[in-house]
Amino acid sequence: MTADLAAVVLLLAVAAYTCAGGTDYGAGFWDLTAGGAERGKRPRWLIDHAMAPVWEVNNVWLIFIFVIMWTGFPTFFQTVFSALWLPLALAAVGLLLRGAGFAFRKVSRRLAGRRLYGAVFAVASLVTPFFLGAAVGGVASGRVAAGTEAAADAWANPTSLLFGLLAIATTAFLGAVFLSGDARRFEASDLIGYFRRRALASLGVLAVLAVITLFVIADDAPHIRHGLTHGAGLVFVVMAGVAALATAGLLLRTPGTWVRVTAVAVVASGVIAWGMAQRPYLIPTSLTVAEGAGASGTLTWLMVVTLVALVLVVPAVVLLYWLDAHGELEALTDADLRKADGPDGDGAAGTG
Repeated sequence: MTADLAAVVLLLAVAAYTCAGGTDYGAGFWDLTAGGAERGKRPRWLIDHAMAPVWEVNNVWLIFIFVIMWTGFPTFFQTVFSALWLPLALAAVGLLLRGAGFAFRKVSRRLAGRRLYGAVFAVASLVTPFFLGAAVGGVASGRVAAGTEAAADAWANPTSLLFGLLAIATTAFLGAVFLSGDARRFEASDLIGYFRRRALASLGVLAVLAVITLFVIADDAPHIRHGLTHGAGLVFVVMAGVAALATAGLLLRTPGTWVRVTAVAVVASGVIAWGMAQRPYLIPTSLTVAEGAGASGTLTWLMVVTLVALVLVVPAVVLLYWLDAHGELEALTDADLRKADGPDGDGAAGTG
């Protein structure tokens, strides 16, 4: 029972990272495709302002995933990271380069430097989700098993390729949806329609890729295909489809808060559908949840620590998102600083 609970927590953490981190990766995708310096100036301006307050916090969920994996399911962790070390290493490098590129392009004084760091940020935002998706595809297709040596076939296969493309399409979809709302918040009326059209297009691409994936995994990952078309997996697939239709309908109008909710529902439902389809396996069809779980005492304490962490972390993250959504985290401009300074430079405006 404790092992099943830990597996559910792990799946929910993956869904949280896919939604939160995916939104930021999607912003990087649209940064990459925004065009040249002049054409892409306005979209990149919005991306910088929208991401700046919250982009680092999303990696909390990735760290949480790793802790659950290596503590609660050590056999699973060892198997995955042994067989898939190359795509995971490439994803990790992309993650680091992405963060460095985003940070340095904001402070670089030379145009050449800003372009270089911007390109690093944008390309890494594309590479990282692809390799993470490819690694998940290797697990889902059952090509990874205890004792499997690292090989290209573990992640360079039809299921992995499609999962990688799905990851990119998912991040592009989430990024465009959230940026359309941010455009409204920043009163950038020209960018509302810009990102709304891209959200609709990426949703269409995501739907097409999902259908293609269902056909491909019929032979390449039959256990997953069966799970997605039966039982709890099918329920969440239907939920994702309904949420996708609702999102499309909302995007055809001026986007508001609810379109973000339905977009997150699309992605979260899809991730949970995949998790339900794998039951009772961590790695189909060679490692069950019970076989991959750690000691009972370890799992019990892991769940206790998880509960404490969630009580402490989730309210803080929710508060951060709320402050960002209400414009309370905007960086001070030179004009703001001049207003704050009094005539004597002591910060007491108007008291001279």
